This record gives sequence, structure tokens and C-alpha cells, in this order.
Amino acid sequence: MKARTVLSLEQALSLPYATLRFAQLGWRVIRIEAVGGDGLPGDPNRYIGAPVAGDDANDRRSYFVAPNVGKQAIAIDLKRAEGQALLRRLLVALDVDVFCCNTLPRRYAPLGIDYDSLAAARPGLIWAGISALGPDAPDTPGYDPVLQALAGYMELTGAADGPPTLAGVPVIDLKAGDEVFAQVMRALLERAETGQGQRIDVSMLQAAASWLITTLPLLDFGCEPHEVRRSGNEHRKFIPTNVYRSADGYLYIAIGSDAQWQRLCAIDGFAGCASAARATNEGRQKDRAAIQRDVAAAVAPWRSAELAAALCAAGLPNAPINDIAAVRDIPALQQRLTTTQLPGGTTAHMPPMAVDVAGARSQLAFAPRYGEHTRGVLAEAGLTGPEVAQLFELGLVA
Repeated sequence: MKARTVLSLEQALSLPYATLRFAQLGWRVIRIEAVGGDGLPGDPNRYIGAPVAGDDANDRRSYFVAPNVGKQAIAIDLKRAEGQALLRRLLVALDVDVFCCNTLPRRYAPLGIDYDSLAAARPGLIWAGISALGPDAPDTPGYDPVLQALAGYMELTGAADGPPTLAGVPVIDLKAGDEVFAQVMRALLERAETGQGQRIDVSMLQAAASWLITTLPLLDFGCEPHEVRRSGNEHRKFIPTNVYRSADGYLYIAIGSDAQWQRLCAIDGFAGCASAARATNEGRQKDRAAIQRDVAAAVAPWRSAELAAALCAAGLPNAPINDIAAVRDIPALQQRLTTTQLPGGTTAHMPPMAVDVAGARSQLAFAPRYGEHTRGVLAEAGLTGPEVAQLFELGLVA
């Protein structure tokens, strides 16, 4: 697939994560940020975390960097008609394929970023927007934790006798970003066949609810309450699956079939877990609390590495409970981590691409400063030096 150009009015995480996936493919991603405002300029995420860039502006802190490597940054005042006209000019002059935004839907028309306005200027444009509940709720803001609560994720996460709990990763932000990536790819494929652009609206709530595939349908299947509530580290259906304490740490063991259960019970020290009633997963469901105690007792004398070796020899899924530093050192990931260079020349490691893609970029330019590429992009769009200077003087760009 040829490299495309993406223009994105983005902030926070959901959309920057989506456009990062395009940047990793070698596409040109130009992020637009606002001019003016009451606080610090641009995306508020620029100022979250530790200062890492070593510059006076201090607008590329640690939380901002990873989702924004490999991008360019410009600043335009879209509250003014002249700024909106400039945006439409950029769409045409830069041969933009995709426009994205993650602002409140009620702001689309006032900012001149609604699909109809931009598609009129750039026929064939793929337009994608992320919002909390989609355009039917134009005034509803949404951040990942709020959506985790609304979509039932917190009711499904945490100890059975504990409080509702957030997932440790902003899964709904990332799910919404992945949907933009996937739906833009689908729209580009359809455009290649029809020549038509299209509008894509991603509701964070709807995207999140699409992942409730193991719980939401159970409401109509006569489920027990525990099947759609918090279950700690246990799997609700497959028994035994849990975190177990060994003599020197913890190990996650997942038994997903009756054959795997038989192989577990054949390991030294686990024979006492077996019984005729426990031969099937259905039988184990009825005795789950006792099974969890029996398996925990069988695991306790083992050292983690020795038990892991025995489980692997039996073909049984298991894993240590890694911290993030250990994850970075997993051999299967080490050579797949992407990297960027800090302004001082230090290499920083970023997450890997989700899937290996031939020709994709493993090294990406450091996250851009606020408005870093405004002058260059405007010049590329055909504006003369005096014209650009006037835009700055009028406060239309920054």
C-alpha cells in the first residue's frame, strides 16, 4: 500500500494512538493543535509526566512522547473562518487522504471540520471521528476511565469481594484507536473500488461494548450472577485458571480443556486434585472453590521456574507475573521494539507494532514540539514567506 497523508486534529490518547499506527507504516501524519486557549498551548497531554526532551518549552513530557513519535505538528486557529479556509487549502495542497478528529461532535461544524465541509473541499476524503458516545450524544465528553465504568469493565475487573477496579491499561482508548485504524483501512479499500470517500464515527462506548462477547450475551442465557461480575484472577468458565503462589513467587496457570486437566493432575504433587467428578469442566465448575484450594496447595511447594518447566513439558499454558521491565526483555519482543531518539541523542524504546509489517518503520522521529512544522507545512502548501508571516501576525497559526 502506498504511503498516505493523514491530517488529524488530535489530543489525549485514543486518536494519537490510532494515527501512530499510520506513522509506523511510513504514512505522513500531521497533527493539528489549537491556537490560544486558557491554559498551556496545544494538547494537554504534552505537559503530563516527566520532562524528557531537554528543551525550554518543556512541551514533550514522557506521557506524550510514545503516541506521537514519527509525526509532524502544526497549530491553526479553527475557531476563525480564516483558519478553517486554511485547513481546506491544506487538504487539497497536501493531497490529504484521511482527516481525523477526537473533539466533541457538537464542535465539528463550528470548527469547520465536519465531514460535509471537508469532503466538499476534498472529494474522496476519508473522515474519522472518535467521541464518547458517537454523534448522537454531541455534548458528552469521554475519557477512558469513565468509559470503563459506563461499559461495565470495572464491574468485571477486580476481586469478587472487592470494589470495582480499572484495568491497568487504557483499553477503551486503545480499542477506539484500533477501530479508527481498521475502519480507515476498510474505507480506503472501498474507495479504491468506488472512488467514494466516507465518514466514520467511532463511539468509545460502542467499541468497548463490542468486546463484551463473553459476558453480555449471557444475560439472555439464564446465567448466574457470578458469571457477569468480578472474578479476580480466575476465569469465569475454565477451571482451574488463576494466579497461584509458588515457593518463591507467583505463576499464572490456565487450564482450558479436560485433556489439559488430566495432564495437570499427572504432574508430581497434583494427583490429589483429581476425582471422577472433576473430570469435566462442568464438574469442575460445581467444585471450583475446592479445586482452587487444592491446586494452590499443589503449587505451593514448587519453585516457579521448576513448575513452569514441568507445565511446559506437559503442554500447559503458564506464565510468570512479569513487571514491565521484564516484558521489555522478553526475547520475542526485544527485536521488535520500536525506537526514537531524544534530542540529546539517547535512544528510547517504544512498544512494538501490533503486527510485523514488511517495510514498516521501527525507528521514528521524536515527538514534535507544539507547532514545530507550521512554517514548513504552510510553505509546502504554496504560501509565500510574507503570507506565512501575516498568518503568524494575525494569530491564525502558531
